[in-house]
Amino acid sequence: MSLRERLNRPDILIAPGVYDGLTATLATDAGFEALYLSGAAVAYTRLGRPDIGLTTASEMADTMALIADRSDLPVIMDADTGFGNALNARRTMQTYERAGAAALQVEDQTYPKKCGHLSDKSLIPLNEMTGKIAAMADARRHDTLIVARTDAIAVEGFSAAADRAEAYIEAGADVLFIEAPRDSDELAKIPARFKGRVPLLANMVEGGATPISSAQALQEIGFDVVIFPGGIVRALARSAQDYYASLRKAGSNKPFSDRMHDFDGLNAAIGTPQMLALGKKFDGKS
Repeated sequence: MSLRERLNRPDILIAPGVYDGLTATLATDAGFEALYLSGAAVAYTRLGRPDIGLTTASEMADTMALIADRSDLPVIMDADTGFGNALNARRTMQTYERAGAAALQVEDQTYPKKCGHLSDKSLIPLNEMTGKIAAMADARRHDTLIVARTDAIAVEGFSAAADRAEAYIEAGADVLFIEAPRDSDELAKIPARFKGRVPLLANMVEGGATPISSAQALQEIGFDVVIFPGGIVRALARSAQDYYASLRKAGSNKPFSDRMHDFDGLNAAIGTPQMLALGKKFDGKS
């Protein structure tokens, strides 16, 4: 089933954030139907830096290709601002498609961008963003969806964000993403205005500007897909802090052993026995 077909089903699609082959494998094994490759998560993990536009298109495409090696699930991929003007956005579409993305999320911030839940964001003109969307639609060679995101709520208010969203749908957006509604009322206004026109995406960021809602609650008010882009990084970062503190204090992993895989457990999770069996099949000795 294509991502477009899945988004047309009545039940909401949950796309957890991933950032490498390991997290993609674990999320796939958990039974999800799609993944979300977060630019923020790549910045946090590959660079150890905040989500302020430091990751490059090539770093993201390299990460996408590694994920595609480990999972057949459709991946919604963060394309930030398209990494420049309409021509850059067009090339980003082509690059991400080759890497295996099923959808590209592009936003209307100035470049370099900031995390949608940070303050002091700024926006490009409306016609510049609609030009990027049109350029990306013109460049795609497959049924790769364009997720149009506006960050206008924090800059210009909800009404302006909704007006921008209207223009982005007209320009060819396949999915609409109005970032960082500030309360449950603003969250509900999105499907109240746009439900049934294009699939609607909600973004759940722990500690962000938008109140955390369950997938079921978001489905009930009219959203079609929900992403949890950085949850895995926050979970692993907290676990890693606790692990390193424990190891430094105890000089051993024993106190932490009930919170980690042993050697065989990790190999089972990443499919080592299956890989070794596959190697034997082709080694010419069987």
